[in-house]
This record gives sequence, C-alpha cells and structure tokens, in this order.
Amino acid sequence: MKSVLKPHFRSLLLVLLVSTGTAWAQDETQVEVFKSPSCGCCGKWIEHLQQNGFQVSTHEVNDVPAARKKLGMPDRLGSCHTAQVGDYVIEGHVPAADIQRLLKEKPKALGLAVPAMPPGSPGMEAANPVPYETLLVQADGSTRVFARH
Repeated sequence: MKSVLKPHFRSLLLVLLVSTGTAWAQDETQVEVFKSPSCGCCGKWIEHLQQNGFQVSTHEVNDVPAARKKLGMPDRLGSCHTAQVGDYVIEGHVPAADIQRLLKEKPKALGLAVPAMPPGSPGMEAANPVPYETLLVQADGSTRVFARH
C-alpha cells in the first residue's frame, strides 16, 4: 500500500511523535525538591536520585513544613525535604527504586513517605543502618506499607 503522505510530511510526523514521546518520558523523571538551604543529607538524596536517572530541580526554602503542607503531605509523616514527581508527593529519604515503582504502577495515592530520617536510607548512609518502611500515602492521610528496607 502506497503512503499518501509526501516524504517531508512523513519525516515531520516522525519527528513530532518522537519528540512528544521524549517529553512524556522526561516528565516522569522530573523531580522538584523543596529543602532547607542548610541540609546536607538532602543534597545526598538528590545525588541518589540523579544517579538513578531522575532530573532534579531544587528549591531552597526556609520553611519545609509549609512546602509539605502546600503539597498535602501530613506533618506526622514529615522529614527534612519534600518533593514532587508527576502528580505524586515524595516525603523524605525515599529510595529511587520505590519512586520508579510508584511511577510504573500508578496507584491512586498522594505519594510516598519515609518519615523522619532513618539511618541507612538514601542520603542517610550509616555504618549501622536500621530497617525502615516506605509508606504509600492516601489523599486522606492514611498509609500502608509500600516497601520494606
């Protein structure tokens, strides 16, 4: 079957399809992080995300709890930084693999949280890591275990 599109229109269509697909793929890897200017472990967590394929934009804020509240994450799940990736909120030292799984599975949820700052979590590397959980946070603030580490 012969194409009814002229060669230059086919090329243009292909470029548009490829560039649109690339934009969609990049959107899922874009992470906006809201952190205190003085927090070192937040920077290490950002490096962890970048090493795992995420593109990170950082916003230095003096009031991380206000940024957390604006994004809808309950204070009781708070940590030292809050982030947004796509339609999800990420609170604390959540491993990149958990974020990748979240984006792949796309559950109906507010996002993920690793409350506090557990030693051994990404950005909080320690000689004596402790077991911790990544929580899936619902819009109403309820949680369930998403992953155990």
